[in-house]
Amino acid sequence: MNDKHELDGSDVDVAKAIAEDLSVKIEFVTPAWDIITSGKWEDRWDMAMGEMAPTKARAEKLGFPAVYAYGAVVAAVHKDSKATKTSDLEGRVLGVTASTVAESYANHTLTQDWVVSGQSDAQPIKFQFTPGKVRTYATDNVALDDLRLGDGVRLDAVLANRSDLRNAIKAGYPLKELEEPLFFAPSAIAILRGDKEFSDKIAEAIQKMRDDGRLSKIMIKWYGVDRSVEK
Repeated sequence: MNDKHELDGSDVDVAKAIAEDLSVKIEFVTPAWDIITSGKWEDRWDMAMGEMAPTKARAEKLGFPAVYAYGAVVAAVHKDSKATKTSDLEGRVLGVTASTVAESYANHTLTQDWVVSGQSDAQPIKFQFTPGKVRTYATDNVALDDLRLGDGVRLDAVLANRSDLRNAIKAGYPLKELEEPLFFAPSAIAILRGDKEFSDKIAEAIQKMRDDGRLSKIMIKWYGVDRSVEK
């Protein structure tokens, strides 16, 4: 929320740009993440923005018109932790956001079976450690709140979006990032399955934003780097 108590951020800017391209008025609602991924929308919203990874399992209920960003998932520990590499997290207590690819990675069930507009690209993934226990949270920020209490107080590590972790560190959280990202996940816009016309219009809007540089500008505005490409 910004100073005007309005939703703000990269997803908000991208959604507004899509609405403008479609010549429609936009309204924002904030359902719980697990309700969004369940596909039980009941006509309460038309499009979901939340950097959702377009997995095969989700594609059974949702459609993914376009990828608009790429997120790096990293391992974070408290600054006092003796862990220096991800393999040091073997058998440790790990925090993750529920119903995310980070949770799937922690439970060794993640496959990079990303699906966009009916296309699938399955790739093998390497699990670098096996947690002793996985605790789930509503958001990355809530998990990082527990981690900042101290090394091993509630958690030994958190798997989080790199942007969320770095923002927390900038805000003064006593945390550190371990090594390179565990994996990159594409972030897709989600709609309910079955509306090809709507899907095509969203895909066209995102492509226009890529072509004219608006998508890159939005990412750089909020993150300092162009997250519209994988890097």
